[in-house]
Amino acid sequence: MRPGRRGSRPRTRRRPAHEDAVEGFVTAVDRGRYRCLVDDLPVTAMRARELGRKGVVVGDRVALVGDTSGEPDALARIVRVEPRRSSLRRTADDTDPFERIIVANADQLVIVTALADPEPRPRMIDRCLVAAYDAGLDPLLCLTKSDLASPDALVTEYAPLGVPYMVSHHANELDDLRALLRDRVSVLVGHSGVGKSTLVNGLVPEAHRAVSHVNVVTGRGRHTSSSAIAFELPDGGWIIDTPGVRSFGLAHVQPETVTAAFPDLAEGATHCPPHCNHLQPDCALDTWVAEGHASQARLDSLRRLLTAREQPE
Repeated sequence: MRPGRRGSRPRTRRRPAHEDAVEGFVTAVDRGRYRCLVDDLPVTAMRARELGRKGVVVGDRVALVGDTSGEPDALARIVRVEPRRSSLRRTADDTDPFERIIVANADQLVIVTALADPEPRPRMIDRCLVAAYDAGLDPLLCLTKSDLASPDALVTEYAPLGVPYMVSHHANELDDLRALLRDRVSVLVGHSGVGKSTLVNGLVPEAHRAVSHVNVVTGRGRHTSSSAIAFELPDGGWIIDTPGVRSFGLAHVQPETVTAAFPDLAEGATHCPPHCNHLQPDCALDTWVAEGHASQARLDSLRRLLTAREQPE
């Protein structure tokens, strides 16, 4: 028998305030379970129904209730995701209208590129730079496998952008990289096989990230990381390792976002015709550069990034 309309209590839209919730930091996501750090204690949690469709990603600051003891069979609930100060996003391709947040609350995007085996792919680097500017992250170019090829050509190519870089000679010689990562939340992005997991193992020996080799036929690496995971650095800060990517869709990025990362060109862009993509013949940036307000190399770099945004990787 179903209870009568007057016999059941009506549902309420009021939600609990969860004033006793504790703060946690999401370090890993695996099949609907979230590993959070609560006062240096690892806690496993699930999303509460009241979050609705709001996603939870590595790097999120969250509020947890329930069993936060960290015992093997304990399970807490994530009831709130705190406002994000940054979101690194990408789409599946340049026509996909649905963007996906990869990592939240990062400070720095470390673009890891091998100088050989596999060969560097500048267009992929350009796309990662666009994503960094869109997310408000500081980019850092990390060049690996310098024992196989010289970094000079790639360094010269990106010199006009003013992007800081470091060259990794060996996994055990990472003092320069440690200094650049100290006290910051940094996320590693790059193709499979470029050495991201090797870098993580060198920075955090207890990480034990699986490493693999590049396929001699295709020239591409194998996926050894299946999901993003954060590791605390011994000298302070966090490093977030992400799975190798084949492409980096930028359907969500507007040209104005990229131009804003070039302050010496942004003022000149205000004289452009409406809806200018800065690639068209009547773009005012050509006159701006001709008048000596900025260098031609900087304009060429900006247009290269904008072209990478519009063409498939």
